[in-house]
Amino acid sequence: MASATAQQPTLTVEQTRVVLSEVIQAFSVPENAARMEEARESACNDMGKMLQLVLPVATQIQQEVIKSYGFNNEGEGVLKFARLVKMYETQDPEITAMSAKLKSLLLPPLSTPPIGGAIPAS
Repeated sequence: MASATAQQPTLTVEQTRVVLSEVIQAFSVPENAARMEEARESACNDMGKMLQLVLPVATQIQQEVIKSYGFNNEGEGVLKFARLVKMYETQDPEITAMSAKLKSLLLPPLSTPPIGGAIPAS
């Protein structure tokens, strides 16, 4: 019997679309949405804290979905899935759009200071 870690799942473009849409849907499940909101509030738009607090929650949510498609239940599985999505982005506009939506769920745009008015001139 081959070890599960040596086996890397290969998904077609169509399968990747399905998995990606399930991952996106998982973020709108009330329990997951609450977990993400709590992590975002704790991070207070601080990029370092976002990486510490928001990213692990987002990774767990993705893992819950992709493990049923053969990806391992470690962070490595999420990275492999992300690489697969990236590979198909160049071939499929639907995957490109879903990938952009997923990225916006993971890291919402950070607030930027208003142009020209951030630092008062003295």
